[in-house]
Amino acid sequence: MLGESSETSGIIQNYLTATQAHQSSLQGVSMEVDIDASVPHLQKYGKLHALRNISKLGKITYKVLGFQGDSTVKQEVIARYLEAEQQSQTYKGIAISPLNYKFKFKGRQKLTAQAGWVYVFALSPRKKAPGLFKGEMWLDEATFLPVFEKGRLVKNPSIFFKHVDFERAYRIENGSAVPQSMSSVIDCRMVGKVQLNVNYTNFEPESQAAGDEFLLNTSLH
Repeated sequence: MLGESSETSGIIQNYLTATQAHQSSLQGVSMEVDIDASVPHLQKYGKLHALRNISKLGKITYKVLGFQGDSTVKQEVIARYLEAEQQSQTYKGIAISPLNYKFKFKGRQKLTAQAGWVYVFALSPRKKAPGLFKGEMWLDEATFLPVFEKGRLVKNPSIFFKHVDFERAYRIENGSAVPQSMSSVIDCRMVGKVQLNVNYTNFEPESQAAGDEFLLNTSLH
């Protein structure tokens, strides 16, 4: 596969099998989200608490539970980030797969003394499309599921963003790679450099009755 060694091809194939197996477990679920955003140049800060829902069809929606901080950060940074994330879901073909990326094996790496080993791959997208990035992916050696991704988006998800660099961490839970945290440095046209941190908690299946609540207005404006 992709001109790689048989060992590397085997790792990639195991990764594809593992992600296909757990894909459905990441749909029809909800989680609480805390989004902290700061604009150092303006000395402004904001924090949003929301319920994030992923429908059984993969659509992401948010129900805002609370906000504190500056309204400029709320409207020009956090709202635009949420809109960009939701819009990126409308584009098909953004999965991390050989169809969309070139994989280059960089070796094994020990995370910590307590944690296990990971396989590290450099990723180069085959096209410029929203949601694709140039960077790295780390796979858990035991499950072949992703535990870490980092890079820069090759096409900005919003006209208000000039550059988006990010790091995403996952934890392996019941055979799935569950989102744990995301940090990003965004160069915004309106306010300059922005530091954005997202933390995910209380990951659980969402009932249909609870899911209906997401039909409420989720606009932050």
